[in-house]
Order: sequence, then structure tokens, then C-alpha cells
Amino acid sequence: MGSQNGIVRTSRGLTVSGSRITLYAIMDYVVAGWPAERIAEWLPLSLEQIEGALAYIAAHQDEVEAEYRQVVHDAEESRAYWENRNRVRFRQIRQRKLDPDKAALMERIRRHREQVGP
Repeated sequence: MGSQNGIVRTSRGLTVSGSRITLYAIMDYVVAGWPAERIAEWLPLSLEQIEGALAYIAAHQDEVEAEYRQVVHDAEESRAYWENRNRVRFRQIRQRKLDPDKAALMERIRRHREQVGP
């Protein structure tokens, strides 16, 4: 794959060459209004790499922004899925009946905590 301004397309999407940092990760900071110097301090990239990424973003703005919107959308869908799945699973766990030995142990722990205090 060719590299333009140090950006390559990998299975993860547009990525800073020689790193695992995607342009979409950099876009999060750009959208938040961070200057290039601060992004370079925060991410394991040089200022030169950040500036190359920003130049690539500027030169291919429509393409990068469309992909970024899709990445953000996919991440939100994934987050919502896992939050819902965890909510259902935690409810199932809370409603599960403990076997008598575990229930007795949990009761002893609860009473002990009441006696000892926080």
C-alpha cells in the first residue's frame, strides 16, 4: 500500500504509517479543537506525523469526514449494544437464586459488614 503524508490504508482504515493510530482517533482530537502540538503530546506520534495526518485530512476532507462519521456511528451502535446486553445480563444475575450454601455465606458476610461498619 502506498503512503501519502505518512498515511496508509490498513484493515483498520486510514492509519498513520508505522503505527496503530488511525486518522479517526486523530479526528476525535481535531473535532474537540486540540492543536497539533497537544495531539502529539497525547498520542504516541511525533509532531511531524500529526502534521502529516492533518495535511492528509485537509487534502481529502470529504472522504475522511465521511469515514469518520461512519466510524463514530459504528462505535455508538457497538456501545449501545453492549450496554443493553450488560444491562440484561446483570439483571439476570441479580435475579438468579443462590444455592443454600452460597446464600448462607452471603448472609454471614452481610451481617459481618453491618457489625464492622464501612
